[in-house]
Amino acid sequence: MKILIASDLHGSAEYCRQLIEAFKRENADKLLLLGDILYHGPRNDLPEEYSPKSVLNQLETVKDKIICVQGNCDADIDTRLLPFPVLPSFGAVFSDGIEIYFAHGHNAAPPLKKGDVYLTGHTHVPVNEMTDGYYHLNPGSVSLPKEGSVHGYLVYENRRFIFKNLDGTAYDELEIKEEDEPLSESAPVVKPMPAPVRRPQIVRRKIIVRRK
Repeated sequence: MKILIASDLHGSAEYCRQLIEAFKRENADKLLLLGDILYHGPRNDLPEEYSPKSVLNQLETVKDKIICVQGNCDADIDTRLLPFPVLPSFGAVFSDGIEIYFAHGHNAAPPLKKGDVYLTGHTHVPVNEMTDGYYHLNPGSVSLPKEGSVHGYLVYENRRFIFKNLDGTAYDELEIKEEDEPLSESAPVVKPMPAPVRRPQIVRRKIIVRRK
């Protein structure tokens, strides 16, 4: 499965348009949105071509492909207007043997185990790091990147996450290599035949006693 992962549109019709173009160009199976879809937020500048209604209409065209989690700037009325289900806090996708959990990122992380992947948005800054044994990834913001980062997204396919800007140029990646799998209990175990043991040759002699 190929998944395009993006976050923090904040009502920008211009960058929503570019994101959908990227989704079609990547030929991805799903579009995973990590929250903050319509409202620009009280601490952000207005993004380019701010038009929540236009964003709604554009997302309508790919609604059957979208998986979405609610962000801190997504009001309940927004989630009711969006033409696809919006998960309230966390979600999960299982692909290629990897457990991928996702949230907007404004709340504490759920309990995660070694090897899990945790996707968040919220900070508007890309992240690619390992934390307490799990992988923490953040695609940054589509419309309002911060700290000199790019307008971008993530692509997941075949155990590999690739960070890209909106024109499709890759700038970072994470590949999770598959661990060696143990033999299943039902699998036959072939043991080598032991080397033949060389036994000492015993020579039996007949003793003849001659009588005088």
